[in-house]
Amino acid sequence: MKGSIVSNTSKSAGISYRVRDVSDLVMHKRMVEALEAGQSRYPIYRKLRFAARVELEVLFDAIALDPAWRAERMYTHALMLDGDGVFVSAYGNRKPDYCSCRFFIWAADPQRAEAAKELILSKAAATRIREPMFKINWQFLTGRGEVENAEIEEMVDEAVIDEAYPEIAGGVKPFIERYLDSKESVLVLQGPPGTGKTRLIRAILGEIARRKDDGETEVVYTGDMRALESDEIFVKFITGWDDAFVVEDADHLLKPRCDGNEHLHRFLTIADGVVRAQGRKIIFSTNLPNVGDLDEALIRPGRCFARVHVRTLTTEEARIFATKVAAGDPAKLERAAQAFAAPQNRSHSLASVYQMLQ
Repeated sequence: MKGSIVSNTSKSAGISYRVRDVSDLVMHKRMVEALEAGQSRYPIYRKLRFAARVELEVLFDAIALDPAWRAERMYTHALMLDGDGVFVSAYGNRKPDYCSCRFFIWAADPQRAEAAKELILSKAAATRIREPMFKINWQFLTGRGEVENAEIEEMVDEAVIDEAYPEIAGGVKPFIERYLDSKESVLVLQGPPGTGKTRLIRAILGEIARRKDDGETEVVYTGDMRALESDEIFVKFITGWDDAFVVEDADHLLKPRCDGNEHLHRFLTIADGVVRAQGRKIIFSTNLPNVGDLDEALIRPGRCFARVHVRTLTTEEARIFATKVAAGDPAKLERAAQAFAAPQNRSHSLASVYQMLQ
């Protein structure tokens, strides 16, 4: 969406700019008008993020219909609230079991900003989720060739089961704690699809969320290799507040530079610079089968904490894992016993074991 602002001064000037939605256009217009009038309209800015176990439409309806403000609904998931000395732009996402919301609040003074936050939170009431969560800033390239992002609030999953990762000596939780406490920023998870790389990544992000007191855990995420061809994402990561950078299916990105890989150097630069000093983490997952398929500079000591080969389970390992997951459920145990009795099944992915236990 494009917008324009024209000055009312004797020497008129025009500015063209791109805005994401109507609320962005409204705010820009109001701010310019206030400055031209020599006034300060919204000097206070706040953000509010939370998730709730309620339908997004129901929650946004309750917020919109409060008499404290005038509301406009652009879409099911987008809302504008205009009140006395306060303006709110709201966005939401629906998940199977909950919804996540983001509110951007501009106000004439701190008291009105805090009052708006409290009123919004009161609509969620007991449905509000108070467990640790993390926000995924999903980066992708648009059809116009521009890097855009979508924000998704994610709940912290239950702890992963050690038997799912027999190659991680000493258990998964101590491994994650050592990684987060280390100076090294890079972690590489390498293995075939379905072996639990994404599940392990989510466990790491969940532990980062548990460690933070302010509940503002944010993660840059992408699987779009085209978006990594420019410096934009890297600049956002270095200058922003994100706690980690996750790149999944990074096969082409991790290959040796001598094979024509022109993009890894950006990660090598930030891994040893600002990111390392700030304690941020960079996590790659890849389906490349061999350690020799990775650039040696990426996995060298001092930069890379570990390269974990996440593999399929042997039949015995899968049986032990399934027994742990089934937690005594007779029907699940019977399905697992039948699957493992088949002579052709010599190895099992994590995904296949979870599927047989559903």
